[in-house]
Amino acid sequence: MTLLTRWLTSQAGTPYITSFISKPRIPFMRRYFRNFPRSVALVVMAVVSLLTLSLARAENEVTVKGGSSFKPVTIAVTTFQGEGDIGTKLTSVINNNFKRSVFLLPVDAVGAVSNPDAAPDMTPFRSVNAQYVVTGRLTRQGDGRLKAGFRLWDVASGAQAAGQEYFADANNSRRVAHMISDAIFTKITGEKGFFDTRIVFVDETGPKERRIKRLAIMDQDGANVRYLTKGNDLVVTPRFSPTSQDLTYMAFDNGEPKVYMLNIDSGQREVVGQFPGMTFSPRFSPDGQKIIMSLSQGSSSNLYTMDLRSRQTTRLTDTPAIDTSPSYSPDGSKIVFESDRGGSQQIYVSSASGGAAQRISFGDGHYSTPVWSPRGDYIAFTRQRAGSFAIGVMKPDGSGERILTEGYHNEGPTWAPNGLYVMFFRDPGGAAGAKLHMVDIFGRGEFAVPTPSYGSDPTWSPLLN
Repeated sequence: MTLLTRWLTSQAGTPYITSFISKPRIPFMRRYFRNFPRSVALVVMAVVSLLTLSLARAENEVTVKGGSSFKPVTIAVTTFQGEGDIGTKLTSVINNNFKRSVFLLPVDAVGAVSNPDAAPDMTPFRSVNAQYVVTGRLTRQGDGRLKAGFRLWDVASGAQAAGQEYFADANNSRRVAHMISDAIFTKITGEKGFFDTRIVFVDETGPKERRIKRLAIMDQDGANVRYLTKGNDLVVTPRFSPTSQDLTYMAFDNGEPKVYMLNIDSGQREVVGQFPGMTFSPRFSPDGQKIIMSLSQGSSSNLYTMDLRSRQTTRLTDTPAIDTSPSYSPDGSKIVFESDRGGSQQIYVSSASGGAAQRISFGDGHYSTPVWSPRGDYIAFTRQRAGSFAIGVMKPDGSGERILTEGYHNEGPTWAPNGLYVMFFRDPGGAAGAKLHMVDIFGRGEFAVPTPSYGSDPTWSPLLN
């Protein structure tokens, strides 16, 4: 194995690694927008899903589906020794992360581990069919920081498979748990992790007819919620920049929908350009230097890009149809978007510079909200058919379509940075509100993502470490 040493910039309260050891669309909305021009109503209904939300299953309840050949890797996480409750809480966060990963299955960590730095007796772990064991230790440093070290053990061979140490402020131990989870997930699966990430979403409170909608940010497991806007304006479709702590989103400012940029750290907000029509569905380019969006003028809506440095705009489509919900391919060479140019909402792919577009959705129903996977291998989408809303994936040429979850009412997919999971929101209808859900790309496991109240329009950040 290659010896890997990763150093993260040490900022105030931010954990960093010191070493790594490696060994052997719905009727209500149509009624709501019936007095709007066709272009405004279709764009908002198809992309923004303004007043839709979901009733979740019990938090942390996981339903694993799929073929009988799939078996998650079993792993026992022993309690991290030292620092009392902090070690217990850190262990709990790691276990909960693995429960929601689908690919790793925590089992009871039976038996006491006297020395977390030495190979444990594997006999009790073999009795519960654990394939890996995690041991760990927390120690307080002279400057008040915590040192958190873990070791991953292969039960079959008894050998250490990986180990790593982190230093962090004691108040930041949850993030250390996410970083440890990522390191273990990557070692076992060979895939990048997704635990050390954040979610921005639209937090919704109050009666359904008078919902207050605020942008909020939280850890991917629902912890550390912080509000980014006050709820004075209706906000929808937040999207993370892939390269900075910036968001782009749409807000109704005095009844006028506009695209904004917001810096998460400073709270500074600015309008992205001044356009004669209404701007919708903004999204960053992979390099973070452009925003692509839909601009409504008259009865049509077309796609535009804006260079964030020069503020120069470029028109990409020029049709009498409704073209909206654009998303870049990871290499920035192509875009996927939805359009009714063929008579119904379908998904199209074109060059990122515009030009001819190829339709890729041909299933039964209407297709919308396409989002390109960060791996480039799939496009997630919403499909509406016979009153049912499904979240699915297809390859960029339209082949291999696979429905991950279906019901009433699912919408707004967003990808985990490793391209293995999709988050979305679900609305049960009636007086209830939306809740966030997450599913892996094989549809094996689905579960609720906890939010303080109702939540919609999630967007997943890149990995923080």
